[in-house]
Amino acid sequence: MKLMGIVLAAGQGKRMKSKLYKVLHPVVGKPMVEHVVDTLQHIEVTKTLVIVGFGAEAVKGHLGDRVEYALQEQQLGTGHAVLQAKDALGEEEGMTVVICGDTPLISEATLMSTIELHELSGASATILTAKLDEPHGYGRIIRGEDGRVARIVEQKDCSSEEAAVQEINTGTYIFDNQKLFKALASVTNNNTQNEYYLTDVIGIMTGAGEVVQGYCMADSAESIGVNDRVALAEAERLFKARINREHMLNGVTIIDPINTYIEKDVTIGMDTVLLPGTILRGRTVIGEQCTIGPQTEIIDSTIRDEVTIKQSVLQDAYVDNEASVGPFAYLRPGANIGKQVKIGDFVEIKNATLGEGSKVSHLSYVGDAVVGTNVNIGCGAITVNYDGFNKSLTEIGDDAFVGSNVNLIAPVKIGKGAYVVAGSTITHSVDDGDLAIARERQSNKPGYADKIRARAKAKKENKQNKE
Repeated sequence: MKLMGIVLAAGQGKRMKSKLYKVLHPVVGKPMVEHVVDTLQHIEVTKTLVIVGFGAEAVKGHLGDRVEYALQEQQLGTGHAVLQAKDALGEEEGMTVVICGDTPLISEATLMSTIELHELSGASATILTAKLDEPHGYGRIIRGEDGRVARIVEQKDCSSEEAAVQEINTGTYIFDNQKLFKALASVTNNNTQNEYYLTDVIGIMTGAGEVVQGYCMADSAESIGVNDRVALAEAERLFKARINREHMLNGVTIIDPINTYIEKDVTIGMDTVLLPGTILRGRTVIGEQCTIGPQTEIIDSTIRDEVTIKQSVLQDAYVDNEASVGPFAYLRPGANIGKQVKIGDFVEIKNATLGEGSKVSHLSYVGDAVVGTNVNIGCGAITVNYDGFNKSLTEIGDDAFVGSNVNLIAPVKIGKGAYVVAGSTITHSVDDGDLAIARERQSNKPGYADKIRARAKAKKENKQNKE
């Protein structure tokens, strides 16, 4: 049966007290509404319509053409919001998931179980519910003797008996699509808020003898809707714990889960160990048997197997098998680190490829460069890649040796097996097997250091006397 989705994302979110549109606030690195859209796509929704209002252009700019949109110009309630989808979906046959854009924790498995109950029971509507120890403020699910949903009672309308019910409405529904829009036509705004409520559809359907079911989610944490910064932090905590748990169950060791942050789209191989303070963002891929951390941030990077990265930052970088990085290294976009390469402390790599077995052990900058295999780059060496107008390339051949405190003024090429003497500033290419030295001949002036000190002391005393 055809499955469609309506995402309610038109509310302003005043309680967030933010210039950022509510559903665009991120949870584990991704806007809430994108989590919802991802989940719908994972359950193979064929058509998703996002209802936008405040901040419509911002939402469209983020989600792009992954979904279709309908504008709710005036926020007149949830029923009114869903009604904006009528032109796009009203004539379709099938099932429609109605879900709020600020519920990022609802999982694919939970939605699939709700849909399964809906189909097997022949329901016209199925409500996703949750049981809370403290249900105050939520609409209660009142079931009949047959276990079906008889009605939803809002908190303000609850009798004492109804208020004691712990099962609540999460605001997510599965509807027979055509019956949904037929019922919406009968919804009125005869209430204190003068709004059209989607919950009224449930009363209309039960009154007409339609079957309405309720599926109670196994983990009530999924039901959280984010309306303020407190709830946002709670959603972040719960989602982070879920992600960490999934990785640990898949064979990843996380030494301190509370102090480890992994975003949703990160992939990690078995037997990798994450030390405290590790932050993995974006579409980062970590291989097997790696050791990452402590205090390491990796963004949109690929790390292969048996790699060690300590106290470093990597962004849009690639690190091949058995390489080591850090501590305190910075791999910027375009860093391509080969097998068994060593990147040491306070080394920065940008838009540079380093071949297998090469070493940049400490205090160096390698940018816009192609470095061969088994190259040693000494302490304080720099590829001088920018002349104030253009970036230029440095090439270093296999088995070359670049001494400490060397400046390679690009564009320049150091040949295979070449040797650049420490302290040199190289402005011309060095052929294979050659030795290059480019520095002033040392000159010692006997006793001159004492003269400089005496001169400086006299100058200081003269200044003090004048004051």
